[in-house]
Formats: sequence, structure tokens, C-alpha cells
Amino acid sequence: MEFTIVRRKTGNKNIVLDSHPVLNRVYQSRQVESQQELQSSLQQLLPHEALGGLSAAVALLRQALDQQQRVLVVGDFDADGATSTAVAVRALRLFGLTSVSYLVPNRFHFGYGLTEEIVDLARDYTPDLIITVDNGISSHAGVERAKALGVKVLVTDHHLPAATLPSADAIVNPNCMGDAFPSKSLAGVGTIFYVMLALRASLRECDWFRQKGQVEPNLAQLLDLVALGTVADVVALDRNNRILVAQGLARIRKNRCCAGIQALIQVSGRRQNSVVAADLGFALGPRLNAAGRMEDMSIGIECLLTDSPEQALALARELDRLNQDRKQVESQMKRDAMEWLQDMHLGEEQDLPLGLCLYDGAWHKGVIGILASRIKDEVHRPVIAFADVSDKPQNSLIQGSARSISGVHIRDVLDAVAARKPHLLKKFGGHAMAAGLTLERRAYEEFSKEFAAEVGRHISPADIGHTVMTDGELPLEYLNLELARLIKFGGPWGQAFPEPLFDGEFELLERRVVGEKHLKLRLRPSQGKTELDAIAFGVTDEHWPLQVQKVLLVYQLGINEYNGKVSLQLLVQHIRPLEGGRPAGTAVRRETLETV
Repeated sequence: MEFTIVRRKTGNKNIVLDSHPVLNRVYQSRQVESQQELQSSLQQLLPHEALGGLSAAVALLRQALDQQQRVLVVGDFDADGATSTAVAVRALRLFGLTSVSYLVPNRFHFGYGLTEEIVDLARDYTPDLIITVDNGISSHAGVERAKALGVKVLVTDHHLPAATLPSADAIVNPNCMGDAFPSKSLAGVGTIFYVMLALRASLRECDWFRQKGQVEPNLAQLLDLVALGTVADVVALDRNNRILVAQGLARIRKNRCCAGIQALIQVSGRRQNSVVAADLGFALGPRLNAAGRMEDMSIGIECLLTDSPEQALALARELDRLNQDRKQVESQMKRDAMEWLQDMHLGEEQDLPLGLCLYDGAWHKGVIGILASRIKDEVHRPVIAFADVSDKPQNSLIQGSARSISGVHIRDVLDAVAARKPHLLKKFGGHAMAAGLTLERRAYEEFSKEFAAEVGRHISPADIGHTVMTDGELPLEYLNLELARLIKFGGPWGQAFPEPLFDGEFELLERRVVGEKHLKLRLRPSQGKTELDAIAFGVTDEHWPLQVQKVLLVYQLGINEYNGKVSLQLLVQHIRPLEGGRPAGTAVRRETLETV
């Protein structure tokens, strides 16, 4: 698989952002223009007053508190939905609400969002107010059903809205048309956190806490959940999100986090006092997501809500087991997909449509999102993976999960297809890089052609290719543990603010497979004498001839802690032989998000 290295451009070289020259260059290339942009104090957070819809939302919540109404939080079945639910429930209980519960749709029975079926199920809770978190912006029918039953609805969401909004009593979504909130990258958990900040400010203004004899809650205690949900949902880490994540990570490292996050760190084998954003995204997030993908997200939510370390650990171990099951299912589905491409003689990238659809009635619909992401990484174009909505014989619907590439706004693509062919899509929603959709099975072939054609209106075959953005070559004097430590804690790194990635030529001295599927390497920089350890995760050497001596690596600086010894280790993302072995241009990639 070919790849092209593109080195990031450095910004204003006159700006000094960090004392270390490498980090200074890295920050400049990520468009950081002042020291203030690197500060993570909560005082630097965007004010909640800028977020639209808060006045109506706070009025509903004030009424619920004053009258001790029954409140039901309706969440989503991913990590953002789980953490959003936990933040809403924990915050309302901190404010003194005595009757607050939650309901999260089982994706295998009810699908996504506040549907009419979910509202009917919610009647068992006899709610006065329903709060949606990380969903609801497209739930027109569900909101109408709730209002017909006399239940008020507060929608909090971050997904892109359609042309019309549901008739909820209040809507808070930074992506609503005309909303002035500067950050459009808030996750669902960030949105509900801001709602709770506004509620506390309102209560504080009227001296509510003193009158009720309550201690005013410190909402910073919820930032561990906000950080986890923000990173796991892969939203852009703009400055505001970096502050939220940095503050949450600081609390986790100091053991001031909930029992569930402590337990998830323990079962994933991470060190709590040195947790970084990558640990949330690669280790904790996948285990939390596994509940919604494989079974029922209530397992994950209970893990985040319990204050019992013993119960949290038991639930975290169950989440770990579900994640192992998910990985096995995902591996088989990916093999099926790659075999299908080969059987159809579509193994060469130039033979593939620019927008690729895949469907198998036997696929697990809880895992198709990961499958779409995996295949997208392989073929470097937008991909939609489909599975049957249910295994009932009378079922005629299939559900798709889409993942996109830079330059193709996937929800806009679906919107264009729906506008041109309104009979094809039953429903859809999402944002720039990911979306979900439902259609009739008989419409699959026509939809696949329309999807490919619409993607072709946004990109051309010349735009398809695997481009690797790096921060250039690293001078030999900086291949050391000191810089690795500075980088590790120099973030938080993540979507739209990536961890530094370097490229360089090395002599390959030795290699061996460890853990059955990881390639351990011993290297020497081509212009140096120091020998270095490196590892390529998810890679074996079965296709690596012994005569390969020089390689081009794209790598990160990592820290290896083993048997009490701490050393530098290069984390290899891409490898290209420079002489001998496979032809230049072939590459081995490290597995991406959700592989741990």
C-alpha cells in the first residue's frame, strides 16, 4: 500500500511557544499562536453564556428542582452517550434532585435516539421531564410523542441538525443554525456539562444553595467523565476541548476520579498517575463502547455511576470481556470484507468506487462502525458498512455506519443523496467524519451507486491516496527519553491536534515477533551510531525478507516501562523498505483506534 509523506509547515518562527525547539516547532505547525492557547486553566474555558438555548434549558431544570419532578435522562449507546448520561445523572443528584434515572436505547431493539418506541418505554418511569444527551436533534417523532403524553423534553446534542428542529421545550446544541458558541466541536458530554454549569450559575445568582441549606457542588469533579467522552468520541481537540480534557486528565492522575474510571484503568493495564489522552482513546473508550456494541450500554453507565470500587471493578471486568468478544467479531468481519474485495477483483485501489459500500447480512451491526473505519484506513476513501437491522425473517431494513476522509463531509453527502433520491434513505444523521443511516435492503444497490457518484462530486481519483502528515526528521540529539516525556505530557493530543509524528531512515539490525502479532525492531539511525528499540503494533514479519537492511520509518517517540526499567522506544506507524525486500511504496500500518 503506497503512502506519501507530507511534512507539516512551521508557522510564525518568531513566536516562542516552548523552550524545547522540537515542541516549539510542533505547536507552531498546529497553528498555536500564543502561550495563552497552551494554558489549560478552567478560567480559560469559553463562557457558558455564549451557548444558545441555555435560558430555556435552565428554566426547565430549575422547575424540576424546585418541584422535585421526576427526570429521565435518555442517552446513547457509545462512550460519549454513556459519559453524558453519567454527567447528567451525577450533576442533578449533586443539585439535590431526588428522582433522576436514565434510559439508554438497546441498539439491537430500538435503534438510535429518542424514538417513539423509547418514549413509550419511558412511560414506565412516569417522567415529568426527559433530557436527551448526545442525541435528540433529529428525534422529531419521539419529541412529538413525549409532548402528546404531557412530558416536557430538553434536547442536548452536538450532532448536525436537519433543516427543521424537533419541537422540544428547549434545545442546546452548539451546531444549531445561528448559535454563537465559538467551539462547534463540543462532544455530547461537553454540551451537557455546559448545561450544568449554566444551571449552577443560575442557582448561585438567586442564593438557592444557602436557602436550601446545600453545599454548592464543585462541577470540576465531573471532568474525568467529560475528558473520557470527549476523547472517545474523536471530536476535534480545539482549545476549549483541550482544556476540558487536560483538566479531566489532571484529576484522574491525582486519583480524584470516579470509581468506574479507576477500574477501567486497572483492567486495561494502564498507570493511573501517568494517564494521557491516548489511554482514554485506545484503552478506556473501547471497553466502554463494547457494552453498547455487543450487549447493553447500561453496563458501562452503571460502571461510571457507582461509587463502590468493588462493583466498579466487577463491571469493568465485564466490559473488558465484551471488548475481547468485540475484537474477535471485528477481525472476522474485516477478513470477510477484504476477501469480498479480492473476489470481486477490487483489490487494486484504482478499481474501487470513490465511495465504497459493503453489506453482509451476517455481520454484527454493533461492530459495523469499526469495520467501516478499518476498511476506510485500508482503501483511503469514504466507506459505509451495512448489516441487517434484525434477524427476523420479515425484516427488510439494513443499517449502515459511515466513516469518511478529509475533504468529504459524510453527512452532507448523505443529505445530497436524500435530496436527489428521497425514496432511498429511511433516516440518517451524523457529522463530518461519521454518520449512520437506515434503508430498505432492496435499495442497497441503487444507494451504493448514488453514494459513489455523490462522493465523486467532492473528490477525484487524484485525491485518493494515503498521505501521512509528519513533523519532519528528528535530529539525532533529540532521539531521547527526555523529549519523549515532554511530548507525552505536552498535549493533550488527539483529533485535529495530533501527537507529533516523525520520519527518518534507519538501518534494521534485527527484528522478532512478540505477543504473536507485534514486530519488535532494533534500529540504528542512518547517520548515527546509537542503537534504538522500536515496535510496530499489529504487524508480523512473515512478508519481510531477511535481506532488508534499510527502512524509512514514520514513528512517534514512546516510553517503554518494563521490569522497572524505563527506556525510549519508537512507536512505528509506517514502514517502507529502502532496499531489498518488498517494492518501495509498500507499507505496514499500525492498527488504529479501538484495537487495545
